[in-house]
Amino acid sequence: MTQPQPAFILVNPQMGENIGAAARAMWNFGLDRMRLVDPRDGWPNQRAVALASGAGRLLDEAGLYQTTAEAIADCDYVYATTARARGLTKPVMTPERAMEHARAQIAEGRKVGVMFGPERAGLENEDIALANAIISVPVNPEFPSLNLAQCVLLTGYEWRRQTADIVPEVVEMAKTEVASQLDVQKLGDHFEERLEEAGFFYPETKAEGMKLNLRNMWSRMPLTRADVQILHGVMRQMVRWKERG
Repeated sequence: MTQPQPAFILVNPQMGENIGAAARAMWNFGLDRMRLVDPRDGWPNQRAVALASGAGRLLDEAGLYQTTAEAIADCDYVYATTARARGLTKPVMTPERAMEHARAQIAEGRKVGVMFGPERAGLENEDIALANAIISVPVNPEFPSLNLAQCVLLTGYEWRRQTADIVPEVVEMAKTEVASQLDVQKLGDHFEERLEEAGFFYPETKAEGMKLNLRNMWSRMPLTRADVQILHGVMRQMVRWKERG
């Protein structure tokens, strides 16, 4: 069963290619409720299908409307995306905040829509006036224009972040595991022993401080067991090379 989600409403989209790219961007983040308001080049559009790649189902199921008012008629809360100040008194949110807000609205059983304007100049004030809030992407003020599909992608990404259990950072362990404290301790012992033999800790008055710094260095390094084995091997080989010499 599809989880509740906002409808993405493309108002007067001009190029079929951009509609297809927007569908692909939506499906990248698990969104499949697309609505189209009076596409300039008619509907259906084969160019949209070509750009949608594996997201063609969104185009097949997309709702088609003659006016913006019809497209949002069943929505309880609507966001309008725009990069320009419009002189209208409304809450203005970042995509992150807007999708957090949308999630809360949907959790309370409300239907939510997000409007995206045509490629040439974005939404008209008449459309924005119908919305409850504005989504404004913090772009370069000297070049605020976003491609339709890019804007859809940004908003879809923020929706996904708000609703999926996403770990912000992981380390890919390539057939190894994190070195234990004992592994790191033994590595430090090995290096300290060999460096002692090589006369590294000189002068003697600074030896303890140097050893302490080395131990601190090992503890700061995110070593794996494989890393520890390599470093042991490096030290052993250097000793063998010296003995052969």
